[in-house]
Amino acid sequence: MTSPPHHETEAPRDLVGVGIGPFNLSLAALAHPLAELDAVFYEQRPGFDWHPGLLIEGATVQVPFLADLVTLADPTSQWSFLNHLRSRDRLFPFYFAERFHSLRAEYDAYCRWVAENLPGLHFSHQVDAVRWNPGRDVFEVDYTRLDAEGKAESPGRTHTRNIVLGVGTAPHVPDPLKPLVAAPDVPVVHAADYLKHREAFLAAGHVTVVGSGQSGAEVFLDLLRHRPPGRERLHWLGRTEAFAPMEYSKLGLEHFTPDYSRYFHGLSEPVRDRLVAAQWQLHKGIDAETIAAIHDELYRRSLHGGWPDAVLTPGVQVRTAGRVATTQIELHLEHVQQDTRSRLTTDAVVLATGYRERSLDRILAGLDPHVRRDGAGRPEVDESFRLVLDPSVTGTAYVQNAERHTHGVGAPDLGLAAWRSATIINSLTRKETYPLPGRTAFTSFGLEPARPVPPARQARVLTPLVDDRS
Repeated sequence: MTSPPHHETEAPRDLVGVGIGPFNLSLAALAHPLAELDAVFYEQRPGFDWHPGLLIEGATVQVPFLADLVTLADPTSQWSFLNHLRSRDRLFPFYFAERFHSLRAEYDAYCRWVAENLPGLHFSHQVDAVRWNPGRDVFEVDYTRLDAEGKAESPGRTHTRNIVLGVGTAPHVPDPLKPLVAAPDVPVVHAADYLKHREAFLAAGHVTVVGSGQSGAEVFLDLLRHRPPGRERLHWLGRTEAFAPMEYSKLGLEHFTPDYSRYFHGLSEPVRDRLVAAQWQLHKGIDAETIAAIHDELYRRSLHGGWPDAVLTPGVQVRTAGRVATTQIELHLEHVQQDTRSRLTTDAVVLATGYRERSLDRILAGLDPHVRRDGAGRPEVDESFRLVLDPSVTGTAYVQNAERHTHGVGAPDLGLAAWRSATIINSLTRKETYPLPGRTAFTSFGLEPARPVPPARQARVLTPLVDDRS
């Protein structure tokens, strides 16, 4: 039995961060040079860990390398991706590789470099509760230090004027498949654990991939490339009506700008909810390069006659699932457009069924009476990423990647990480610590008067050289 947390006596901190994923790591990096900001971040994992099961060889990040932790808010920061390359003597190789999109494993290595060198980060610290102390006008944050095996070691408590919740997302498993995932020795795993089980999937007689987004495409392509020609024995199923390309046109990408985030925040709740559902292709599609690579591999395997033993079927949902005998899995499928049903027997299943925002309810349990919620019971979040709290709470609670319902599809996008972090810091410091652009998109998303447009740049008038030969 552990003893109650001790009360720390030092002055309250300016900011405590809960969770150290890319978004809070971005905030910590931008806060680092600010001597006036006393910030600390807690994470229950023993070190930085970014989707390790999906670091498939050759897979790239879906945003350009400029969308690192800091550059779009402070290009001079020591914590930039380019400075990471410089520290590893890799600037010239990266330059000649001409990669606008870095490898996923490379982005993970960059974030690890920041996490291992940035002060103020406390791994193996599990935050248990956050509550408001009206007597001291501070938040109390209770945490537990964990040992190397992840077991409770000792409790602690700190006080802070502000908190930021960046607890990230968790793998989503559809209800019909949860019993199989939870059962021991059943080869049904979420794609988040794909690499851990990859050899078993390559050896399995028949493999089914469920999920038509980017991770499903990458897993299917990896299996396709490494299974024998003519004996691929693969099924790829997706609920969407097509294995659709991600919206990547230049104007389409303006949905991931601060301008669109502000526009979306100003819409009514029902309209926002309809938009999030309708805009799936902005963030749940497959990049064109991966689609092309899959088709190229399938085509290559058909050159000598015959078709590869691979079935790709969109528009299908898994209704139920169960074991057959002791070694196989039976999926009960429904084709929505045809209104037909069938069964598929397979030896292993990879669930590329995405991620869902982790609930803040446990962390916010101590604040629940003070949190304002919308019609669906979700916390209200203002334009500066602050939870809307009762006026009696004078501290501020910020959220990162928990505000898709209020800020739109850009909430989980790495490209907005630095801008959101800078917005939070400017709110904390109550000044323009990081100057942010007034306009970021050519698109005007509404009929409301736009913010003042900066004047067009004038060509610099050159002073002619004086000809003194006269």
